[in-house]
Amino acid sequence: MLIVLVHVQVKPDSVEAFRQASIENARNSIQEPGIARFDVIQQNDDPTRFILVEVYRDEAATGLHKETVHYQKWRDTVAPMMAVPRQGVK
Repeated sequence: MLIVLVHVQVKPDSVEAFRQASIENARNSIQEPGIARFDVIQQNDDPTRFILVEVYRDEAATGLHKETVHYQKWRDTVAPMMAVPRQGVK
């Protein structure tokens, strides 16, 4: 298993749009055979901050995920919503 925590801070006016796009991506992602879990977590005391918890069955699944249409749609949709570049921690 490989766990990736993606830390994201979005612009205040993009919180709801980011949340919806990320939930849609998560719903599609958990259908991938290489993904065991995919959670979207929003911080209570600062709703502009999110953590995406991505649990992959192996390293290869991370690359396959980035090739999916739903990931690419999410990436392109949320890029202008971010206040700072997202940060992934394995």
